[in-house]
Amino acid sequence: MLTILGFAMIATFLVLIMTKKVSPIAALVLIPALFCVAAGKGAHLGDYVIDGVTGLAPTAAMLMFAIVYFGVMIDVGLFDPVVRGILRFCKADPMRVVVGTAALAAIVSLDGDGSTTFMITVSAMYPLYKRLGMSLVVMTGVAAMANGVMNTVPWGGPTARAATALKLDAADIFVPMIPALLVGLLGVLGLAYVLGLRERRRLGALRIADEEPAETKETVLVGAGAGAGGGRLGKRPVGGGTGEADGGDDDGDLLKGLDPDRPTLRPRLYWFNALLTGTLITAMILELLPIPVLFLLGAALALSVNYPRLPDQKARIAAHADNVLNVSGMVFAAAVFTGVLQGTGMVDSMAGRLVDTVPEGLGPHMALVTGVLSLPLTYFMSNDGFYFGVLPVLAEAGAAHGVTPLEMARASLVGQPLHMSSPLVPAVYVLVGMARVEFGDHTRFVVKWAALTCLLILTAGILFGTI
Repeated sequence: MLTILGFAMIATFLVLIMTKKVSPIAALVLIPALFCVAAGKGAHLGDYVIDGVTGLAPTAAMLMFAIVYFGVMIDVGLFDPVVRGILRFCKADPMRVVVGTAALAAIVSLDGDGSTTFMITVSAMYPLYKRLGMSLVVMTGVAAMANGVMNTVPWGGPTARAATALKLDAADIFVPMIPALLVGLLGVLGLAYVLGLRERRRLGALRIADEEPAETKETVLVGAGAGAGGGRLGKRPVGGGTGEADGGDDDGDLLKGLDPDRPTLRPRLYWFNALLTGTLITAMILELLPIPVLFLLGAALALSVNYPRLPDQKARIAAHADNVLNVSGMVFAAAVFTGVLQGTGMVDSMAGRLVDTVPEGLGPHMALVTGVLSLPLTYFMSNDGFYFGVLPVLAEAGAAHGVTPLEMARASLVGQPLHMSSPLVPAVYVLVGMARVEFGDHTRFVVKWAALTCLLILTAGILFGTI
């Protein structure tokens, strides 16, 4: 019964948000509450929600202060050189823009934190997508997939969880998987190239919008390049040029990326801010302090040094309050969903049923089975639930047929490109929130491509003999 209710709850949630019948926050709260009552455990709903909120509170705090910190770093101009470099490569060519998005997300993902990756990537690329009239779900899709592949670094989370759950060394899991993961990353870059070509064909002669109302809502093209008639074309050209895909005379204005004359810039403090950010990322990798504490300290220090006047500090906090409220609200709403899934026992029941359905004849191929199961399981549950709850059970089944724990651990990493777009991953709300993309649009676009990337990594792992 719990298995049926669990799958029904997830299916109901996905259908409602993908068809835009209910907002994500309302769906994350109301649907699990209704199914909790249907499971006959409505009296415990409050306990489940509190447990979920308690578990995600550190993540919410981290996101709140990380948004403020990186927002301030963008305000003061820390990332302007990076943005200008990416834009010089991209010019006004949609293909280069999409490939640049994937490359930037992959590079920034080396810090091991999805939220910071998405904040930096969207901040750098959003103005370019907006001014070229490109599909924003293409940006969120390739960024999520690139981050999903890179999220497997030992300090990123999944590898460490797999190592802990099966009592293995993280390096023994990760290092042999590097060739397969590189194939997956090349697959993401190749997909970005294809999607960029589709965007180039769809847009045709580009005209770069120089002035648009801040309230203008982007046209989201889920079919990204599927037809010639979509999108926002015919924008007023800059400087009288045509703004064609090969760059042209419009590049000079476009390459500014961020306003070079904005009053929030602090050029004299550039190296201080660079050192502070480098120190913060290093401290995260070395785990010197909990990440929420690091961002709390970093945000306070960044505000105090860059904007010593109290009114200026208040103005910077207010400028980023919209993102903070949107993302933290999503996280706490997701806490209701995860709290009910775990508290009612739906997650355990679903995982057990899936494991039980594995035919006996597939026992010697449990690594392959684990790789395939990692796609739906890491999408429908948290990494903690999968790696600490399901993986040990799968590993025991594999051991009975001679499959080593290392093979099982490596196979369990395969689903991460899809996992990073799961509604249970707080970072994805940073991505879609800052990009102003509906979560349902992002889901419809990215799921098929992310699943394909996962299967590519799995196939490469098998061919290289690591799975």
